[in-house]
Amino acid sequence: MLLTHHRKLDRWLQLGGHADGDLDLAAVALKEAEEESGLDQLLLLQPLFDLDDHRIPARKSDPEHTHYDFRYVIVAHGSLEPKISHESLDLRWWPVQALTGQQWDESLNRMARRWLANRERWLSDPPR
Repeated sequence: MLLTHHRKLDRWLQLGGHADGDLDLAAVALKEAEEESGLDQLLLLQPLFDLDDHRIPARKSDPEHTHYDFRYVIVAHGSLEPKISHESLDLRWWPVQALTGQQWDESLNRMARRWLANRERWLSDPPR
């Protein structure tokens, strides 16, 4: 799984960004993956893979609020050499099994466990 060491949050996270009013969340996910990874020839698989909700503490003029991560499986068919964008300190491919360790954020743990439990279905007959 390709993760970004997020520059602002100083944490390893999945790639992603804000929809900024765009209701086509799958298209937003694909665009953000391309922009943040520098990879091309990406394919987004449907349906939605995971939905994570978590609290974001108040910061400056933004009040505390719930943040939603709509997560999709995106497969790289071209180069696997990511290019670090201005939003990342690092980009790295991780074995999914490694993301189930205690040092990781619980939402990454849950996402990794979900993938490991269902990967055969997604890889052998990916949903469209």
